[in-house]
Amino acid sequence: MLLVTGITGHTGKYFLQELINNKYEGSIRCVVRATSNTSLLDNSGLNIEKVEGDLDDPDFIDSVMNGVDTVMHIYNIHHSPKIVQSAIKNKVNRAILVHTTGIYSEFKYASEGYKKIEQKIKELKSDIKCLTKITILRPSMIYGDLCDRNMSKFIKMIDKLRIMPIINGGNSLIQPVNARDLGKAFFTVLMSPVESDGDAYDLSGEKPIRMIDAFKLISKELNKKTVFISIPLSIGVLMARVIKTLTLGRINYIERVQRMGEDRNYSHDHATSDFGYNPMTFEKGIQIEVQEYLEKNRN
Repeated sequence: MLLVTGITGHTGKYFLQELINNKYEGSIRCVVRATSNTSLLDNSGLNIEKVEGDLDDPDFIDSVMNGVDTVMHIYNIHHSPKIVQSAIKNKVNRAILVHTTGIYSEFKYASEGYKKIEQKIKELKSDIKCLTKITILRPSMIYGDLCDRNMSKFIKMIDKLRIMPIINGGNSLIQPVNARDLGKAFFTVLMSPVESDGDAYDLSGEKPIRMIDAFKLISKELNKKTVFISIPLSIGVLMARVIKTLTLGRINYIERVQRMGEDRNYSHDHATSDFGYNPMTFEKGIQIEVQEYLEKNRN
């Protein structure tokens, strides 16, 4: 049996679509929330068992791990140690964990927690009693449709603003990955022989692009004439701190602003070599997302 967490989320639904497209025949147990929209699961035609519960509860994790051969953990990196502990305890053959390239951030606040989690996974894996094979997948900045939390916000800003501030002239490199490519990658790794035990793969977009060039592409697809004004990183961080203070911490963009000033390009050569990972171009992916935005907002 395959256990999946996060299958009703942004990236998870593209993994589900790959299971459907490829007529996955095995039984699937999906952890969902009581409030989750499960219509795609219900109409998938797959052999799916839905289980409602809290992944913060170790007893619940143990209960859903019973009879499982493979775990695909998409939901949240912070639950990975508990997932792996339970997988080992229940002698699960394989765990595929979806983490993040945020682990590479030069900002300690952004990366430290992720490093501790992967170190914990490494310690659990080193136990001689551990029979579970573990593969880690690290997507870069995820986009793909209006449910993402990255490009969808920039599309909206560029559509609404004629003058738009951009950190350090937008010269930092990014390498956004389309959620469709992640869905395909997750499925390919799932169906691949267990040769990736102990490996970690960075899953990024086709190639790096400067942030300003990404924004200009969005502006072009929107048929807008946007003026981009460079803001020094220090000023951007100061403004984010002021906003955080004024909102009593409810709005905290400090980390996001900091990361806009650093390069976030990551090679996916290892994934291409091992399982043929071949992501779409950013030009194609952002065109799809902008068209979705236009259809929703201008009809």
